[in-house]
Amino acid sequence: MQPIQLFDPASSTYTYVIFDETTREAVIVDPVDEQLERDLGTLRQYGLKLLWTVETHAHADHITSAGLLAEHTGAQTAAPQACGITTAAMQLVDGDELRFGSEVIKALHTPGHTAGSMSFLWRDHVLTGDSLLVNGCGRTDFQSGSAEDMYHSLTQVLFKLADTTTVWPGHDYQGRTHSTIGSERVGNPRLAGKSVDAFKAIMAALHLPKPRRIDEAVPANLTSGVRHDADGMDAHTVRPAPGYAGDISPALACAWWQAGEAVLVDVRTDAEREWVGFIPGAVALAWKQWPGMAMNPAFDEEILEAGPKGSKLVMLCRSGVRSIAAAKRATELGLQAYNILEGFEGDPDAQAHRGKKGGWRLQGLPWRQG
Repeated sequence: MQPIQLFDPASSTYTYVIFDETTREAVIVDPVDEQLERDLGTLRQYGLKLLWTVETHAHADHITSAGLLAEHTGAQTAAPQACGITTAAMQLVDGDELRFGSEVIKALHTPGHTAGSMSFLWRDHVLTGDSLLVNGCGRTDFQSGSAEDMYHSLTQVLFKLADTTTVWPGHDYQGRTHSTIGSERVGNPRLAGKSVDAFKAIMAALHLPKPRRIDEAVPANLTSGVRHDADGMDAHTVRPAPGYAGDISPALACAWWQAGEAVLVDVRTDAEREWVGFIPGAVALAWKQWPGMAMNPAFDEEILEAGPKGSKLVMLCRSGVRSIAAAKRATELGLQAYNILEGFEGDPDAQAHRGKKGGWRLQGLPWRQG
């Protein structure tokens, strides 16, 4: 068995899907936002339940769809802790394991391309991201890169794996799909027979152009690819939106709720509330539910009971995908529904608006973990 390898032509990015053949539980590694429908289609084609979206690092050449996939499938997000992707629910360190069915992938810290870069070992396969490429390696000249760290990661971490380990790179620009550790150890032109100083000289002489999308991609990828548009919004601003009453900031939602002017509706799944956190006083009404993130057949009836006619309903989810859909449906039913910008994944730090798990905190109001 080997990973399902998918390709994004615009960024020459490989995305990988790995799954347990019995339970059909799956992980996806390095998904691309422009390929969201393709990836959802792949999950449906193979009958998979996505448990984890995983990043090898904070990418500079494309925007991840990790946050959107989590919204659509109920998966949890995971990323290297040292990359600063604060919205990832699981902050990975070297040696961490993610389980899906009877399968497991192991995180290997392989800094060099970025300080937080990781590779992922699964059976006799290793997904190397932008660390080890076929006959090459990722660049080290920006975004906390280090040629010396890269040399150590390749020679002392990846090249210590068995020669027969299949290498699945994060990119290739010449149509190559995979290699092996043995082949790269003896034949990679940047590394084979090279000292650390020789490798550093090679990397310093590359003079590669700046990635075209770096200024857009890196900030987006630090929030799992989901924009957080509430920053800087006035507390009294309602941003018009098609199909529902509008988008509002967490601050305005909280003010309305505290004043008794609005009903807060939490449209996350029951499972998400268990492992992320509950908001006491909010109406817990899932837009979709496990298994398979199917539409909640009771939504219409229950949303009509959530608040009296004429009252405001303010909707929250993890990043704003389901809350928009729920607000539109509530509006179709004759209710005054708003979407809260950003999302909620709990906040273990009471002094911060944004916590280690990402999302936002209803300032001054309680929440609790399951």
